[in-house]
Amino acid sequence: MIEDVEVVGAGMHRFGRFPELSLKDLGRVATVRALDDAGLSLRDVQAVYSGNSLAGLLTGQEQIRGQTVVRELGIEGVPVINVENACASGSTAFREAVAAVSAGMAEVVLVLGHEKMFVGDRAKSLEALRSAADIDVTGGLGLQFTAIYAMRLRHRLDEGSLRLADLAGATVKSHAAGARNPYAQHRDEVTADQVLGSKMIADPLTLLMCGSISDGAAAVVVARRGTVAAAGRPRVRVRASAMRTARSARADGEPSVATETADAAYQQSGLGPSDLDVLEVHDAMAPGELLYYEQLGLCEYAEAGRLLDDGVTSLGGKHVVNPSGGLSSRGHPVGATGVAQLAELTWQLRGEAGPRQVEHARIALAHNSGGWTDGDSAVCNVHILEAVA
Repeated sequence: MIEDVEVVGAGMHRFGRFPELSLKDLGRVATVRALDDAGLSLRDVQAVYSGNSLAGLLTGQEQIRGQTVVRELGIEGVPVINVENACASGSTAFREAVAAVSAGMAEVVLVLGHEKMFVGDRAKSLEALRSAADIDVTGGLGLQFTAIYAMRLRHRLDEGSLRLADLAGATVKSHAAGARNPYAQHRDEVTADQVLGSKMIADPLTLLMCGSISDGAAAVVVARRGTVAAAGRPRVRVRASAMRTARSARADGEPSVATETADAAYQQSGLGPSDLDVLEVHDAMAPGELLYYEQLGLCEYAEAGRLLDDGVTSLGGKHVVNPSGGLSSRGHPVGATGVAQLAELTWQLRGEAGPRQVEHARIALAHNSGGWTDGDSAVCNVHILEAVA
């Protein structure tokens, strides 16, 4: 179990399309908001972990990405560690920050996830996303994560363990949640008919099921317990921080990397799926959340549709999943996503999430994966947070 590490501040720049803003602009807003939320100044930051995946390919800022953002704010002279781990860059940065605080290397650490994907050339952005796979294996195939999700879901439809209505229902749920989130890229509710009638992108995924190219940034402040005053609100304690990478030649029936990572987090925290009040999961395509109901232990295989139909994962249910709208509706600026999940869960556990608030939220789980190898995510992070009075 992790001891004495808390999330004491959270901030975001809205996700969306911001052609007039730079990566520095996005990161600056998220950083200032997180520090203000924590009641801290720039001088209080003792280290920075910066998560970014695509700047080298899309903006040309291949190196010192974090330094270029925080130095303009006046954060200088402290360690700045740059983390690239595909879509899990932000959550990996958070994991390293938790480890640094837990080990006594620093008492107050800023975690920044930031990405700019709108660079005036959509093809360039899509090409950059393809680099999340082993290009020696997938080069020339034109694969990126939309196609990967489509193949996984097509298999589930063909075997009958999911229905097309489940895919549409998950998408309706996602957009309804995004409509309540002022930081979300897509804030319009949709119907199942609209979902199924929208343009086919990669069978069975239609346009409204798919996540969009997005700009955005999110930041959280991690600190040793007692370093930062609680200011009359619940403290948010880190109960678990687990990470796994994919194994080669995974046989049918063996657990996915998401399941292995979640199991490690449950063991570390002493908690289980039944304890979870609210989850943020990596649904780069809205129906993807159905797969994670099973892989994170909320239900057995082929029962995800029933969980959705019964309202278990919707606002008001026992295990609310993606009250932020998830990646597909909140948006998925790759390096920012994992930190945005943690910001959302911090607000949920404090009771500060407004119209999307999960009632009596006490235990939260963030699941963030990245890349693709051998038919599974290349890397997965699972963090568990707890509200402490």
